[in-house]
Amino acid sequence: MHVRDKPQRERLEAKAVNSPEAHQPLYTPRKKIFPKRASGSFRRFKWLVMAITLGIYCLTPWLRWDRGPFAPDQAVLVDLSNSRFYFFFIEIWPQEFYYVAGLLMMAGIGLFLITSTVGRAWCGYTCPQTVWVDLFLVVERAIEGDRNARMKLDAGSWSARKLVLRVSKHAIWLIIAAATGGAWIFYFADAPTLIGEVFTGTAAPVAYITIAVLTATTYTFGGLMREQVCTYMCPWPRIQAAMLDETSLTVTYNDWRGEPRSRHAKKIQAAGQLVGDCVDCNACVAVCPMGIDIRDGQQLECITCALCIDTCDGIMDKLGKERGLISYATLSDYNANMAVATAGGSRPVNPSLIQTADGAFSDALAHFHFRKIFRPRTFIYLGAWSAVGLALLFSLLTRERLELNVLHDRNPQFVRLSDGSIRNGYTVKLLNMIPEPRTIVVTMKGLHGAEMSIVGIDLPADRSFAIPVEPDRLKMLKVFVRQPAGEVRGAAQTFKFRVEDKASFESDEYTATFNAPETVR
Repeated sequence: MHVRDKPQRERLEAKAVNSPEAHQPLYTPRKKIFPKRASGSFRRFKWLVMAITLGIYCLTPWLRWDRGPFAPDQAVLVDLSNSRFYFFFIEIWPQEFYYVAGLLMMAGIGLFLITSTVGRAWCGYTCPQTVWVDLFLVVERAIEGDRNARMKLDAGSWSARKLVLRVSKHAIWLIIAAATGGAWIFYFADAPTLIGEVFTGTAAPVAYITIAVLTATTYTFGGLMREQVCTYMCPWPRIQAAMLDETSLTVTYNDWRGEPRSRHAKKIQAAGQLVGDCVDCNACVAVCPMGIDIRDGQQLECITCALCIDTCDGIMDKLGKERGLISYATLSDYNANMAVATAGGSRPVNPSLIQTADGAFSDALAHFHFRKIFRPRTFIYLGAWSAVGLALLFSLLTRERLELNVLHDRNPQFVRLSDGSIRNGYTVKLLNMIPEPRTIVVTMKGLHGAEMSIVGIDLPADRSFAIPVEPDRLKMLKVFVRQPAGEVRGAAQTFKFRVEDKASFESDEYTATFNAPETVR
């Protein structure tokens, strides 16, 4: 009998990615970024957005709005002590939080709309992190100088000058951060009153705690972490990819025009070789606040601030070339132009294919037009955003400012009085949602032969009472409803409480239950 030899198994060349030899540290030291000062139309637009957003944030709590003698006159106020939110002529109560939820829905849909059309414009221009980093960079450049000076200072040894510059910069950063926290607390109390209390040390402890927390976070995020917040902490870079398509505008390096790049274009051209418009000056990298190279294509870190467009356009102007080597472009236009520059993908990028004999760009190149962003996806987002907004507006304009709520006593459900009549107890809540005193008429409808009496009101039992209600307040009434035994029609009868303001013609109703024992019938 022959015994077969067991076949030797082949050893595969594979290594676990988490093996000790291949292991990489989870956190690596941050490489400092020293963005160079940029100038151009997008940089000016960012200055404008910074001024507007910071102005709105800091000045809004100081705006006044007359709501009469019974309500605060701060235009925008989150009144936590009274559970109110005031926004100019709008007052939101806690049970109307759906308005805030609706606004958050509009903000989310609006962010989707903007991203699907013009990419991460929110990140590049209006995100608070972007605005405060820009502000901190202004201070840094003013004290330490532009990119080269800051790099030299950072690499140099400590000296009295370096210490003074660093202390001055961080001190101003802390002042800005403290002002940020200070501006925030003014949204939650009367700003002129609170600022006096803060500086005299008589403000509530929560005010100082809030200022301290926001000072620390603003200083840390805007001054120390900067681009790391956008790269590692913010979820939006991961989400935005689902919002983009081939017709979304994004900051794009047009390598169909720039490649092959060279710093010695004239020598290469004299040698008869092809050369693109990119002179490999790295100016686009130097001005990027995220420290990336846009020529590497779309990247998670890119916030589309477009500063690389400004600096590249400046270089093109100096070289006498047409602007737009880096530009806002759509993927569909980029692919079409790349097809022209590569002869349909059959060869490397050839600048001669996109230019005519006189050096002008070919008419075959695709150019962006604003009508391209108006596509079904855009209209769907715009329609959803408008629908939510119109629904909120309709609800806001038609809402009643008088509400009624009734709670039946749970124990006992009913009481048999000495004359045989049955009495039920109710807690009636009258909600006056306007900053003016009102007289509310409370009436019973139904429940034949029954009368009600109100604790604290020295009036005979009746089916209707006029109740004064303070402005912007909830009034709770203890109401007893009594029905003679001969009028009881069942163990559970329904009737209505009705409240009405004769002056404004507002009214509300609540269907309540009157309980009685079976033996009464």
